[in-house]
Amino acid sequence: MTPLYVSPRRRYLVRFSPKRVAHVFTDVLVIGGGIAGLRAALAIDPALSAIVVTKDLLTLSNSDQAQGGIAGVLDPLDDLANHIADTIAAGKGLCDHDVVEMVVGEAPERIRELIGIGTRFDQDNGRISLTREGGHSHRRIVHADGDATGKEVMRALRAAVEGRSRVQVWEKTFTIDLLTEAGRCRGAIVHDRQRPITCIWAKQTILATGGAGQLFRETTNPEIATADGHAIAFRAGAELRDMEFMQFHPTVLYIAGSSRHLISEAVRGEGAWLRDCHGQRFMPDYNEAAELAPRDVVSQAITEQMTLTRHPCVYLDLTHLDADFVRDRFPHITRVCAEFGVDITCDQVPVRPGAHYMIGGVVVDANGQTTLPGLWSAGEVTSTGLHGANRLASNSLVEGLVYGLRTGREASRTAREDEDDFSVPSLISDWPVETDDEDLNITDLRNALSSLMWRQVGIERTEEAMREAAAQVEFWDRFVSNREFSEVDGWELQNLLLVSQLMIAAACKRTESRGVHLRRDFPETDPAQADHIPISTGDDGRQQPTPA
Repeated sequence: MTPLYVSPRRRYLVRFSPKRVAHVFTDVLVIGGGIAGLRAALAIDPALSAIVVTKDLLTLSNSDQAQGGIAGVLDPLDDLANHIADTIAAGKGLCDHDVVEMVVGEAPERIRELIGIGTRFDQDNGRISLTREGGHSHRRIVHADGDATGKEVMRALRAAVEGRSRVQVWEKTFTIDLLTEAGRCRGAIVHDRQRPITCIWAKQTILATGGAGQLFRETTNPEIATADGHAIAFRAGAELRDMEFMQFHPTVLYIAGSSRHLISEAVRGEGAWLRDCHGQRFMPDYNEAAELAPRDVVSQAITEQMTLTRHPCVYLDLTHLDADFVRDRFPHITRVCAEFGVDITCDQVPVRPGAHYMIGGVVVDANGQTTLPGLWSAGEVTSTGLHGANRLASNSLVEGLVYGLRTGREASRTAREDEDDFSVPSLISDWPVETDDEDLNITDLRNALSSLMWRQVGIERTEEAMREAAAQVEFWDRFVSNREFSEVDGWELQNLLLVSQLMIAAACKRTESRGVHLRRDFPETDPAQADHIPISTGDDGRQQPTPA
């Protein structure tokens, strides 16, 4: 499709002069401490210096909260062709076949590498236990601690990174923007309590900041998933694509007034059923695979059933499964539900869809190189071509492992070839600042934005609803982006507003229904639109700061 062009209001969110800020130099900078970022850090040449910057603690990320597992062909009864076919079928015509073959082909080895650094996956009679999830034709999902795979994998990765003497980890450090000079990435501007503004200059930079679930009121993502990586890459001039594709997980625990909790895909993989408020098992009416249909199908079916029954949720039924097996297989989910008085072995579990995984993102090649020289990217912040228009369950962690390894390795190779350059460009970022003293309630505005996106750019979309949303977001952005903030919540809001605009623009342009993108005004899939939607700043967005 023809590309979209959007001009961000600011190249940099803060004004700075290199003469008045702190400077740090490293060979490779990794932004993000999830599975992709830490795997990248492990792949960096030990002879090089590296800094891993993470927005919060290393223990807080989408990767750490992943429940289901990692998909890989480890069963002799399975083969790579099956996994490839399942991935492509789920992607609804937009998967890159070469990328799918590469990631699926490397998946078993990446899993074995995790075992090699001490990851303890669940076993059955001395062999790795495998489960099945929606869209998979075979049992190929490895898992740990029942339903806490991400936590165990991240534990092992953190321990391995801590053993690298030349890798520094900066926790509680927010990346405000990428530094660019003469059309290439030179590092990043970061903020923490001790160093309000620091320029980290790097020969090569790897972006692995994760997702964007906080765009929506209903989400499985932690509070930190505010689309920061998408926004900073876009402002720096990197090309993005497929920003209309946000995957909604079908089963999120729904207790009015409480925070949302993911109910793993693996629950349905082990035989749970979905029922509506009248007790009807409805998924067989929507798809022959019933509860094991791909996520887009199940989420859209649940939404339709909620509309038909005029009920705020549906129910996950595990009561026909062996109670001891359920408690042993899903200990975390059992505990979470019990906190709300729900016994998953004998009670119906109230669930509804929630924003879960951002499929669109920074365009990268097979090694994770972006369109901006000096910048590499891996994980959920990217658009690799693996997921197409709908991600197959448990393909995300393996994508992070494959691209984390490749970006770390290739960034290292490039950094070794670069000459040492410890000079600081004579640049200054300056612009008129909004001087209106009117108070801005950031929390209220962020809540209003996520509610608007959920209602009008959520699972079901129409041109009219999205145009109304676009006008409202543009209005908010007009007075928010003209301000200079000094705290993380302000920068997060600016990033959320920018990425909301990108998502709405792309969703309006795709006048069909495909995968996770459901247009009620264009309900059919159009073969002529089986292509990606690139989105970039164009020339206007690539301007550099003026010389000091």
